[in-house]
Amino acid sequence: MAELKEARVPDIGGYDDVPVIEVLVAVGDSVAKDQGLITLESDKATMEVPAPFAGVIKELKVKVGDALSEGSVVAMIEAADAGAAASADKPASAPAPAVIESKDDPIVEPVAPAAKPDNIAEVSIAASQAAQAAEAAPMGAGLPPVRFDAEALLPGKVPYASPAVRLFARELGVDLLQVSGSARGGRISKEDVQNHVKHALQTGGAATAAVGGGGGLNLLPWPKVDFAKFGETETKPLSKIKKISGANLARNWAMIPHVTQHDDADITGLEELRVALNKENEKAGIKLTMLAFIMKASVAALQKFPDFNSSLDASGENLTLKKYFHIGFAADTPNGLVVPVVRDVDRKGVIDIAHETSELAKKARDGKLGPAEMSGGCFSISSLGGIGGTAFTPIVNAPEVAILGVSKSATKPVWDGKQFAPRLILPLSLSYDHRVIDGAAAARFTAYLAQLLGDMRRVLL
Repeated sequence: MAELKEARVPDIGGYDDVPVIEVLVAVGDSVAKDQGLITLESDKATMEVPAPFAGVIKELKVKVGDALSEGSVVAMIEAADAGAAASADKPASAPAPAVIESKDDPIVEPVAPAAKPDNIAEVSIAASQAAQAAEAAPMGAGLPPVRFDAEALLPGKVPYASPAVRLFARELGVDLLQVSGSARGGRISKEDVQNHVKHALQTGGAATAAVGGGGGLNLLPWPKVDFAKFGETETKPLSKIKKISGANLARNWAMIPHVTQHDDADITGLEELRVALNKENEKAGIKLTMLAFIMKASVAALQKFPDFNSSLDASGENLTLKKYFHIGFAADTPNGLVVPVVRDVDRKGVIDIAHETSELAKKARDGKLGPAEMSGGCFSISSLGGIGGTAFTPIVNAPEVAILGVSKSATKPVWDGKQFAPRLILPLSLSYDHRVIDGAAAARFTAYLAQLLGDMRRVLL
């Protein structure tokens, strides 16, 4: 007879008494190793508790609404075999870093969709957005004020919604008292908040987003068109990931006055150095990516221009200048866009940075990034170099004040004073918050960054 084993809550980042919002299995279900058993939702993240081994659910120890902490028993599982049961006590081996190197050395490579349930990626992106919103909350950066009064907080009038949904509603400036919940027991979901905003727009209502205490946006109703009368159509619902990300992107674009500064960096020498270093370290399995050098150069530029390493408060009157240098990079995964963060880049060499970005990119593609790995960023880098293009306008990742876009490098003829010589040119696109940074500062920042990439020895100065 197979052994009956406990499935417990693993390390969940130090959270205690986290409520169960969903039970994903039932008694008698067969589960695979790492399959989700329940969903927990704290004030900063939504996460699944996975099965530590394969087997059959014999008893559930929790229900929706229970508060769990690390080590709490979730279920009793009859292990599929002795080997599977024994593996429950062993930590899963870390996935080997995977770096794809090409001539243009794309920072993030599109990959085939992993065989994983969509909800894992949705949990990751929800955790990322909630973590960013919670980070901004102490300063109020980008969060519209929501009126609270005694009437609204009386028992029986408190909206039935999870902490993450409350954060999401505050980001959009939505009063949850005006939203009807469609989930079990009248619970308000993210989709309910989104539908409330869509209804307000379609009916001509004001979509209010306070900016520094100012007014809101009075938008025309969204156009209604019967496309079928023009030809064949197909209706495809937007994925949950895009719905969650879209709300944040729309807020950032509407609330931040974006300007984009473009410049070129001559990386001919840097590319030669990168290729040479990779050949020298080939036996050790070390591969340097252009991203590692760009991150290192970006930190030097942030140190020279500290306003770019800051956040603006909700009043629009005070800057928080950061003395640390955590750099985020956009990772394009089969399930949506995520932004892992490499911490203390100023204290790490390019080899360490390349190794860490490789591991984070792999975890992103597998949908296994935790909230802590997507929070705390000071400055972000987004690359389309592996796809193409010459320039673009990345959207600032609030509460940051600037983001660097990197396009596809190309060999171009450059006049050296005597003749045209072939040089490898990397296009840079810096989007910035014009409330904090003016055009002259942005031009100096990109020019200095291009200078560093042209001669990385300057980073040592």
